[in-house]
Amino acid sequence: MKWYGLRQEATIVHHIYPADEYPEYRYCDWNLISVSANGHNKLENRTTGELTDLGRRLMERTVPGVDWRSNKKRYSI
Repeated sequence: MKWYGLRQEATIVHHIYPADEYPEYRYCDWNLISVSANGHNKLENRTTGELTDLGRRLMERTVPGVDWRSNKKRYSI
């Protein structure tokens, strides 16, 4: 995660499309993103397991089957 020039070590793999709702995308590389614990909390409500507004926006801009890593514009959480 990069926030105001600071970086945190990514220790968690987040499913952009939640694995319980989209089991067909569970192991797809394009659906996985490495984030810090703090970044993961911004993407997913840790109590309910539901996506936050930020997590929902990330999901909406991620096209299933398209490897976003090859895009020159990097995602930043």
